[in-house]
Amino acid sequence: MADSARSLDDTERDGGRPGRFTGMGPFMLVWSGQAVSLVGNSVLRFAFVYETWSATGRATALTTLSLCALLPQVLLSPLAGAFVDRVSRRTALQLADGGGLLVVALLSVLHFTGGLHTWQVYAAVMLLGGAAAFQFPALGAAVPLLVDKDRLQRANSLLASAKSTADVGGPALGGLLVAFSGLGFILVADLVSFAVALAAIRVVRLRGDTGPAREPGGGPRKKLVAEAVEGMRFLFRYPSLRDLMLAFCVVNLVMVFGFAAVQPMVLARSGGETAALASVNTAIGVGGIAGGLLMAAWSGPKNRARGMLLGIIGMCLSAQVAMALAGGVVGWCAAILVGAALMPMINGVMQAIVQTKVPQEWHGRVFGAVVFLSQISVPLATAVSGPLADHVFEPRAADGTGVFEVLGPLVGDGPGSGMAAMLLIAGLCGIAVGVLSMTRRTVREIDTLLPDIDAEPGGSGTGDGAGTDAGKPATTDGPGRPGDPATTDGSGRPGDPATTDGSGRPGDPEDPENPDNPEHKELVEG
Repeated sequence: MADSARSLDDTERDGGRPGRFTGMGPFMLVWSGQAVSLVGNSVLRFAFVYETWSATGRATALTTLSLCALLPQVLLSPLAGAFVDRVSRRTALQLADGGGLLVVALLSVLHFTGGLHTWQVYAAVMLLGGAAAFQFPALGAAVPLLVDKDRLQRANSLLASAKSTADVGGPALGGLLVAFSGLGFILVADLVSFAVALAAIRVVRLRGDTGPAREPGGGPRKKLVAEAVEGMRFLFRYPSLRDLMLAFCVVNLVMVFGFAAVQPMVLARSGGETAALASVNTAIGVGGIAGGLLMAAWSGPKNRARGMLLGIIGMCLSAQVAMALAGGVVGWCAAILVGAALMPMINGVMQAIVQTKVPQEWHGRVFGAVVFLSQISVPLATAVSGPLADHVFEPRAADGTGVFEVLGPLVGDGPGSGMAAMLLIAGLCGIAVGVLSMTRRTVREIDTLLPDIDAEPGGSGTGDGAGTDAGKPATTDGPGRPGDPATTDGSGRPGDPATTDGSGRPGDPEDPENPDNPEHKELVEG
């Protein structure tokens, strides 16, 4: 009630027009803490890269370091998401940041006592990756408790811009601190950044954060692994969520396959100029920051699924197709800047769809599944792209054989042409996936076929949050809860396959989202 009253007062002072960021104060405080922590982590990551290279002088050591950070985050995300649903959202956020703080504190002790070795850096990076596995599900579940539904896309985009800021500013700041201060100061600074993030979480009130929901009938909770699997199954339970996630996963696979070739392609085609690579990397960061801020001011497309798919098509067209065909640093920077600017919109919309279509008590599990499914392709695509570039695409580009009989006039036959062809092919495949997804009604009309979780039976499904706590799932009088297959009390909330009240929610025989509907087979196979 206090938050609602404050929003009304702000509206009255604005002459009856709500401000663009009215009511986002609590979120902005959490966002500020997370932004500081992300920058601190980025600086520390750069320092680890520098220290590892200085100690080993091997590129393989750096690749291994990257995998140590990535694999725990991807593989543990489903379990982390299930755990997030077992505790309050505030506790989940504190555990994610507190785990990182503890790891960095241990590293600091080892460093200042002279006992820090390279193998311990690898172990610490793995632990930090494990802590990061909790971060995305915890934030994804907490954002709906901090802002109203119509501001979700704006809030998610601000989070994306914070990450882009860290990706740009972290290495630059890290380079200065490594040169003038050393690893010790960086470790202390990262400890302070975690402390700032934790302090912001402590002072903010999360609306409706009453702790984990009980199991239906008051029975014991399932095992953590079983609940993690439930998060996967939830995404595939309804055709709209399933098809949207499959499109996202396939696009991620082909885009990562192409993007893995960007840095070596730039170096090869520029004659090894590090300034060219630095310019391209800077353009990626600047584009991400600008896109996140623009999205925050705009709040995103009204037709979320269509806007996201158009963004994917635009990103593939600019950051991959145009990037592959561009002939110099200016063209590369312009192309990839546009693509990077579209990324916050795509990710922000995707997160907002999950936040509004999935019941609150399922957010942790489902966001954990989203991270796993969307990022599991990253190590695979990265591992495959290098050998293909070295042993297949680059030699054939030089010889002008195979597919280069067609692509040769477009990408040339000099160094880096094979990797440019990989980028071009990946972009075309991504565009094809986006266009194909646009033709599917289950994806294109997800807001009609799968109403938002706070839409009452018979309502429009586009509620503005009036009369409910933003992000708080509607409750039922029975033992079940929204989204639980066991719920049969006729509440008709989205996510309840047992609902048969004829309200047009999932479970209604006349609902296209219901697998028992005769038209459903056409929607799935069409």
